[in-house]
Amino acid sequence: MTMQERLSIPTSSYADGGVKRMLIDGQFIEAVAGATFESRNPATGALLAHVAEGDGTDIDRAVASARRAFDDGRWSRMKPFDRQTILSRFADLVESRHEEIACLDTLDMGSPLVRTLGNRRRAVGMARFYAGLTTALRGETIDNSIPGEFFTYTLHEPVGVVGAIIPWNNPHIAFIWKVGAALSAGCTVVLKPAEEASLTALLLGEMLLEAGLPAGVVNVVPGRGEVAGAALAQHPDVDQIAFTGSTATGQAILRASAGNLKKVTLELGGKSPNIVFSDADLERAVPGAAMAAFVNSGQVCSAGTRLFVDRSIYEEFVERVAEFGRSLLIGNGLDEETQLGPVVSQAQLDRVTGYFTIGRDEGATVLSGGVRLVEGELAQGYFVAPTVFSNVRDEMRVARDEIFGPVISAIPFDGSDDLIARANATTFGLGAGLWTRDIGRAHTFARAIRSGSVWINCYNQMDPAVPFGGYKMSGYGREGGVRHVEEFLNIKSVWIRTD
Repeated sequence: MTMQERLSIPTSSYADGGVKRMLIDGQFIEAVAGATFESRNPATGALLAHVAEGDGTDIDRAVASARRAFDDGRWSRMKPFDRQTILSRFADLVESRHEEIACLDTLDMGSPLVRTLGNRRRAVGMARFYAGLTTALRGETIDNSIPGEFFTYTLHEPVGVVGAIIPWNNPHIAFIWKVGAALSAGCTVVLKPAEEASLTALLLGEMLLEAGLPAGVVNVVPGRGEVAGAALAQHPDVDQIAFTGSTATGQAILRASAGNLKKVTLELGGKSPNIVFSDADLERAVPGAAMAAFVNSGQVCSAGTRLFVDRSIYEEFVERVAEFGRSLLIGNGLDEETQLGPVVSQAQLDRVTGYFTIGRDEGATVLSGGVRLVEGELAQGYFVAPTVFSNVRDEMRVARDEIFGPVISAIPFDGSDDLIARANATTFGLGAGLWTRDIGRAHTFARAIRSGSVWINCYNQMDPAVPFGGYKMSGYGREGGVRHVEEFLNIKSVWIRTD
């Protein structure tokens, strides 16, 4: 019996093998060209649905719908209390139907149901957090030094039409994160989900309509990134792009946005350092360091994949991390004992396993894993063994490139004199971890490491109220916290002469 069956989780109608239409102007419709693409379960290869494949024409329709919905004020000028009421109803629906949402995520992109169900508190918390902020947005009055009598104040106004492009590695969380903040600010949205995992976005779009969201305020157009995503990024009537994904795609979006100087927020890749000192609580640090890289089969942008370990404990610690990886149960995400599922696609499988060859060729030692898993039913899916490379040097590609799979590159260090420089010697800056009992060292490293988040004696903790985002090639802008909603606001200064 699968966990889905034991918990009596309903099978979503979005995974019934039928055709799933895009959402434009409050209606579920086919693509203009009639094109579809297949959505398949990466654990079994089973067909889940045929999904309408949008192109530039469909993006034009969706943007026009969002523009009408913004300009006529049906959302942007709705009273904050009324917007809050609708978003609160949506949060209630997310809470009451979260098991269905989580199961659809598991079917579509492979993450174990135990993990997607575990996102309930975060998903509902984010939806309620953004609902709450609708009534908390405000400008300010400012004393000025201009001769004469002038009253000056600011208005914070919604940017307009937001093009949101989300990844496949955590579909329902990514949807709520992007759409919730934009709606809280009063914007309208055209969302393009990843083609590898589009089904949850369509379900959540339906739930927003059920909550009372006016037609056209949120539109969902599945499609290929190089077609639908590119059309959205360069569209002259889109005021802002909010993107999460690879650094290369983020750079392309930034170039495409130049046509009308769109506002852009980017949450991109990472190659995060995770540093273990000899004084660390190893009983916590071993599973913490392992799951910093292995969780979600390594498909996490802030994964702690560069594992720096004090040489005095290096061999023991790295072997314990490798053994922890060997103990993880890998399989279909619907099985309740599964701890790691497949990677999302054949393309991702090829990328990850390609680095096994690269690492060996560079002279790294495969301490554990380093293979595709093909035993029994695993042969039908895209399963990779949790992998630990030891004897890694800073300059190796496995220590520099974002692999986006369950792969750790373990690097020894002697003392801390140059450790900060080594940790910062990356083009990325999304996350970092530190394991130590020395509170002074913790504060010193937290300030010195150039990344948007630093976790000390923990890793990848998230909360709706706490900002998340990157430095350097990991992007800019923040998601989470009050600052996230402010990303979707313009500031207008008003001057009134009163003498």
